[in-house]
Amino acid sequence: MEISTEGSVRGMFTCETCDLSTPFTYYGQKPPNTRAIVLLEESYVLKDPFSPNRDKFIVLGAKCTLCSMVVCIGTDCSLFYTKRFCLRCVRENLDQFPQQIQAELAKKKVPQHT
Repeated sequence: MEISTEGSVRGMFTCETCDLSTPFTYYGQKPPNTRAIVLLEESYVLKDPFSPNRDKFIVLGAKCTLCSMVVCIGTDCSLFYTKRFCLRCVRENLDQFPQQIQAELAKKKVPQHT
């Protein structure tokens, strides 16, 4: 896996749901200059431009586990429940999620798939 030089832009991250687009500096589970941090998913990461601390970063998004669509971590675009899921896949497989997740999504008016 290619690791970018500290802080250098490696590419553009674009959410395929909301079209959020921003440069990213790393893709993977272990961002550079972090000591013991291992992310739970392969993520698009940006070095925090607001912090002089070189080990600070912002997780932008990841690929949906089911369909591989690139989505941001925004609650209108994806859900993380052990893995990342786009909301389209969540709706299509809502009955596979725990009741608590189903109830939370019902509050947000995410229609159940029948």
